Order: sequence, then C-alpha cells, then structure tokens
Amino acid sequence: MTLDALRQRIDQLDEQLVRLLNERTSAAMEIGRVKQANGQEIYVPAREKAVLDRVFRLNQGPLAADSLNAIYREIMSAALALEHDLKIAYLGPQATFTHQAARARFGASVTYIACQTISDVFQSVQKRETDYGVVPIENSTEGAVTHTLDEFFNTPLKICAEIYLRISHHLMATGPLDQVKRLYSNPQVFGQCRRWLLDHLPQVDLVPVSSTARAAEMAVQEPESGALASTLAAELYGLNLLHRDLQDISGNTTRFLVVGPQYGAATGTDKTSVFFTVKHKAGALCAALDVLRRNGLNMTKIESRPSKARPWEYVFFVDLEGHAADAPVAKALDELNEHCALVTILGAYPQAQSG
Repeated sequence: MTLDALRQRIDQLDEQLVRLLNERTSAAMEIGRVKQANGQEIYVPAREKAVLDRVFRLNQGPLAADSLNAIYREIMSAALALEHDLKIAYLGPQATFTHQAARARFGASVTYIACQTISDVFQSVQKRETDYGVVPIENSTEGAVTHTLDEFFNTPLKICAEIYLRISHHLMATGPLDQVKRLYSNPQVFGQCRRWLLDHLPQVDLVPVSSTARAAEMAVQEPESGALASTLAAELYGLNLLHRDLQDISGNTTRFLVVGPQYGAATGTDKTSVFFTVKHKAGALCAALDVLRRNGLNMTKIESRPSKARPWEYVFFVDLEGHAADAPVAKALDELNEHCALVTILGAYPQAQSG
C-alpha cells in the first residue's frame, strides 16, 4: 500500500475508534446512573480488574500490555469523570510519588485534591469531601509508613485497592552541586539513598520535610539548597537534575493504598488486611498466627504498632492472601476472635502487580 493509502486507512480506523469510544462511554455513564440509583460505589476495583484482564487476553499485538493498560486506564478515567465528579485525595503537593500513584490508578480525567498530611487524606474521605484517598503504606527498602497504619485506629474507612510504584530518586537544585549546602526530602527518601549520600555528600545537611514535592518547593526558594525528588517535581518546579537514580537498591518500590467507604467483591486473586489485638496471656500471638496456618492462609505482611488504648500493648496489622468473603479466610477470621480481644477487617481488594 502507498503512504497515502495507509494514511487513509488510519483516518478510517480513527473514525471507528471515536465512534466506539463514545458508545462505550455512553454505556459506562448509564452504568454509573444505575449504580448511583442503587447507592453503589462508582469505583469498583473488582470490575476494573476483570475488564483489564479480559482486554489483555484479547490482545494479539503488536501493542504491548503496558501500552494497552495505559490506554484503557485513560478510557476508564474519562468514563469515571463523566459518571461522577470523582475526587481523589492524596498526600500532596503536586508531583509527590503519592500523586503519581494516584494518577496511575485513576488516570488524568478525575479531580485530584492535594492534602498536607496523611491524616488529612483520611479526614477528607471520611467527611465525604473527596470520594477516595491514596496514601503510602510501605516501601521495599525502608518498610512500613507508620503514620498510615496509625490512621486506621481512628477511621471506619476501608482499603479497596493497592498500587505498586517503582521509585527513582534524583538530586536537583537551581545551581551546581558544589553550591548545595542543605538537602531537603522526605525522611524515607533519605533512608533509601543513605549509602549514596554518605559517599558523595557527607557534609551536606539533610533536612526532612513532609514530601518530595515540598522538598522541590524549598529548593527553588533557597539558592544553596537541593532536593531529592522525582523528575516530575524537577519539571514542575524548574530545577536542574544534577544526579539521577540515587536509591541504594534497584527495584525500589513503594506500595500505596486506596481508601474509601467500603471494600469490594472478590476477584479470585485478592488480599485481605486486618488488625487485631491479642488477649493478655502467654502464647496468645502464637495461637492467633497458628489459626492462619491451620486454615492454609499465606500471611504476606505483619506489623506491630503501640496500642492507643493501653501502654505497652500492641496492635498487629496483617495482610493475607484471599478475600474476606472466601470460606478459608472467613473461617480463620472467625477463629481469631477466640484468641484476640479485637479483630477488625481493614479491607479486601485485588492484588496488584509488584514488579
């Protein structure tokens, strides 16, 4: 075929795509009206997963799966925005990794609301000022984000989805490296770049701030300051990238949670998150964990936090493979009550890809 003929074929296909995309969006909007009339949640992670899984099965190439995922993410984002003026709270300001994770999950068409703290994200969703919130929960290098764990003590919100985001940290400033006397970033970022900083900038003051984007803001305002942040932050705040990829461990990944009023139905490949407190007797924690073993459940995470009710008592956060509605999980949770003073389901949600 000639170049002109190929371009005409592209034009014809574009006509079909535009028509079909609008037909699909109209159907999605009708579904949104039905869900709102029935008091159901607009965002349904289980259905989203089913759609994407089916699209991937249908794909015969040459589009790569990542490209197809990005395209459908924006198609679904546009439909969500038309179904409902969806508002997503996140740990701000703009260009934080939490912002990037939120956009990776919800796309570019919905409304994003930046919050100053993790607590503010939870409060925004709980007060229904926003529909969902996105918060960090753990990093593959530095471990748990304890501020997020602690918020679950004080809120009825549930985990309805998880997001994994590969994290790269870059050194940026308005001037050259030899003029940088202080470096701003989130405390976890300093931990993830500890070895590089000790080797290359041992005399520079490390100043912790609430987020990497806030670090970039500070670096713009102070000529002798730099920031460890993302390339998006460098672009947004007009900073020069001095060094790239400073994280000590390759494959550095942060896991984020989507919190909302309720969690969704099972998909077949799910996680359930719970927290519990054990009774004050010898072997109580061992007995509680043995319940999971006897029911054949794989525990993928356990963290402890001090109880807010009594000193020197602890709350245990656990992630399990399986959905809370699955028979083995439901049975185990019921048995946990025999050994625990309190058992609370934080959410059940589709497992995300971590790689």
